[in-house]
Amino acid sequence: MTSSVAPGSAVIPPVLAEVVRSGFVEGHHRGSLVLLAADGGVELALGDPSAPVFPRSSNKPMQAAAVLRAGLDLSGERLALAAASHSGEDFHLDLVRKMLAEYGISADDLRTPPDLPLDPVAAEAYLATGHVRDRVTMNCSGKHTAMLAACELNGWDRAAYLDPEHPLQRLVHSVVEEAAGEPVAAVGTDGCGAPLMAISLTGLARAFRHFVLAAPGTAERRVADAMRAHPEYVAGTRRPDTWLMREVPGTLSKMGAEAVQAVALEDGRALAFKIDDGAGRALGPVLARALRLMGVDAPVLDRVAHMPLLGGGDEVGAVRAAF
Repeated sequence: MTSSVAPGSAVIPPVLAEVVRSGFVEGHHRGSLVLLAADGGVELALGDPSAPVFPRSSNKPMQAAAVLRAGLDLSGERLALAAASHSGEDFHLDLVRKMLAEYGISADDLRTPPDLPLDPVAAEAYLATGHVRDRVTMNCSGKHTAMLAACELNGWDRAAYLDPEHPLQRLVHSVVEEAAGEPVAAVGTDGCGAPLMAISLTGLARAFRHFVLAAPGTAERRVADAMRAHPEYVAGTRRPDTWLMREVPGTLSKMGAEAVQAVALEDGRALAFKIDDGAGRALGPVLARALRLMGVDAPVLDRVAHMPLLGGGDEVGAVRAAF
């Protein structure tokens, strides 16, 4: 089942989620979405998934594969953290600091902006102990540590590691294009300062499908296997990406800022979507609905979908999928 939208046409994105308070629909979140069948064909397209978007942190598996292709020997939790938007929980920060020490890199070498932990519970605990915003605490610090380590290994300029023309970033560019099966449409700057490659949602879904179906031992498969084996290092203990990879065997899942999500199942079925207004509260309901349309039936989807609205401290409504 596909939409009749012509590629490249101007499209008003359809409503993917609605905001329902006290039985009254008070708002909508529009977006585009694509579902791929196990053979890679488009099974469902809503909006215009052929239009380029910035995948934001959904690009991180490709960035992690690039550091492996650059010769950096990462595995296990360290490789998962290289592909992470970590929550800033203690075990995340401890491993980032260990990796910095292992490769002789100073936290001052990181170009991540100083930040608080991404997870609200972790942020409260962090502040309660007197800590302040830090480069290591920023959710992309694992990725940046791996990038700096790859530069150190190859004798590349560490100070310029975020320049789009840097050898490492040119390698990332190539990995993104190969995995997505299409050229990068634009290059921007992500929130962490790293170059950000725009591809279509269909290309993003193809990339995740490529990672789970890649031959064992390839950079792409090594990244997918590490993320799936250690999902708490990819996200955190209270995050949907972790829940899905823990509770739906073989699943690869990674969200991105501005409400982007990509998922691939073990058999090659895949999805990608973006909420047009960037509202993260719509991610879970849309993700759970999309996975159900793909035939996934797992208790975790109820938890992923649950996005309550409160009134006076009580639950009075919810954000829910509308397709």
